[in-house]
Amino acid sequence: MPVTDVSHDLDSRTITIVADFAAPVKRIWEVYADPRQLERVWGPPTYPATFVDHDMSPGGRMNYYMTSPEGERYYGYWEIQSVDEPHAFDFVDGFALDEQFTKNPDMPVSTSVFSFAEHDGGTRATFVSTYETVEGLEKVLEMGVIEGASSAINQIDDLVAA
Repeated sequence: MPVTDVSHDLDSRTITIVADFAAPVKRIWEVYADPRQLERVWGPPTYPATFVDHDMSPGGRMNYYMTSPEGERYYGYWEIQSVDEPHAFDFVDGFALDEQFTKNPDMPVSTSVFSFAEHDGGTRATFVSTYETVEGLEKVLEMGVIEGASSAINQIDDLVAA
């Protein structure tokens, strides 16, 4: 499994996940740059994602929903802040209320930095999410974000091997 380390820190309000992939940095970057590939790995395996909008440029927005096994949709968005292709990008990550991707003010928001670096002939990916409040971090931890994110990231291996 690619995920090699997972930690969270209430003082800094962060979750950090590190994963190693046997693929070049450019190939891992492509997973996030292509909405059809991203759909195959964003979210836990039983909650596949559909990206409705995918503008991975500074100021761009990526809107998506995940579908539960029962057919319920859960909406989310990314607001892209900066892009350093193929090494890193950062974005505001939030929950949405509906298919118009209206921000949900009752759910936590984080700023995430996804970075990719050459490591042992492959890629080391570091995913850091910083929440606005400790309560927000605690809420997503209770929701199972670490398990969900880890299982999602672990799907990348099969995608890049294909």
